[in-house]
Amino acid sequence: MVTQELLDALWDFTDPAHSEQRLREAARGDRVTPEDRAELETQIARALGLQSRFDEADRLLQQIVFDSPRVATRVLLERGRVRNSSGHPQDAAAYFANARAAANRAGLVFLEVDALHMLAIADAPHAARWTREALAVLEHIGDDRTKRWAVALHNNLGWNLHEAGRFDDALTQFSLAQGAAIRFGTQDQQFSARWAVARCLRSLGRAGEALEIQRELGQQRPDDADVREELAILLAPGTD
Repeated sequence: MVTQELLDALWDFTDPAHSEQRLREAARGDRVTPEDRAELETQIARALGLQSRFDEADRLLQQIVFDSPRVATRVLLERGRVRNSSGHPQDAAAYFANARAAANRAGLVFLEVDALHMLAIADAPHAARWTREALAVLEHIGDDRTKRWAVALHNNLGWNLHEAGRFDDALTQFSLAQGAAIRFGTQDQQFSARWAVARCLRSLGRAGEALEIQRELGQQRPDDADVREELAILLAPGTD
């Protein structure tokens, strides 16, 4: 069985080309079952989509035929991601809705929350609804790896609210994302969540607080481009 821990080890979302290579190698393994191979191929398609190789990704997904709820759900998810990334969010939302339903029927909680998280991205006007539904699912889960979804859910809703100019509400979501990152997330997620809090504080006119956080983040990662950009803005003459 392809575990989430295995996928976490194979994936580097900052380097989809390298991830593609590792996923292909894993799929060629001697002890890989046909179901495992099909599931890994859905992730190869995801890596292709992240490289904007949308036609290749779609062709691969069309070729994956395996009678497994897990594989079927992942195919729906990745077909949706391909459409969302290629600029067709409405088409993508339909796939994500079907993926959510398939995952729910099969008791695949991790994939159900993934589908809801993608619905919140593709169907931005209803992002709050999909986020609430995903968080409601997580309330009944004890697995920390699945609960890690709360980081992305709160973060994505935070940016949705931020773009709408609702900075106080956005800060609430970013703070919740930071709390979830501390409890369940990776170090990268903890860093990014704290950066988002500081960025929102700047939008709220609380530049002093934002500067203090960004300086601390800059000490942790001096070469981080986002932190350096924020520091340049916050230290510019006339910034209060």
